[in-house]
Amino acid sequence: MMKRSLVAALMLVAGAISAGSAAAQQQCNDFARLRQDLEERAAAVKSATQRHAERKEVCGLVTRFVAAQTLIVKFLVDNKTWCGVPDQAIAGAKNEHDQAAKFRTVVCSEGPEAKPKTPTLSDAIGTPAVDTSKNTKTGHGTFDTLTGNPLAR
Repeated sequence: MMKRSLVAALMLVAGAISAGSAAAQQQCNDFARLRQDLEERAAAVKSATQRHAERKEVCGLVTRFVAAQTLIVKFLVDNKTWCGVPDQAIAGAKNEHDQAAKFRTVVCSEGPEAKPKTPTLSDAIGTPAVDTSKNTKTGHGTFDTLTGNPLAR
């Protein structure tokens, strides 16, 4: 009687383990779907940057890419034991995620080209910002050296 209950208990545990491993296998297979989504978003970002899309559009695409990377990193950390994910893979995914987040910050922030140029004093009085041989006088002056005006050469 005791042997039957022990055998039955072992069979239940074995069934639970196999059911658990089947569920774990299914969950590990979900990684392929996440990875496919990440690759599609990466391709969209690459396409937008190659065709020189507007900053706002690229910002939205990069933001979606970083969100997909966040899901990948979370999946790897949560399923490390079940799927046998090595620590190096998790560290690499986190590093790539950090780099993508920095890229998103750069793309989505308003850079110098997004703001209009502030007028300078040269713009206000109508003079060129840089002296050249065309806008300097020869003879005795500020730019003359022992061999003449270097801008006039």
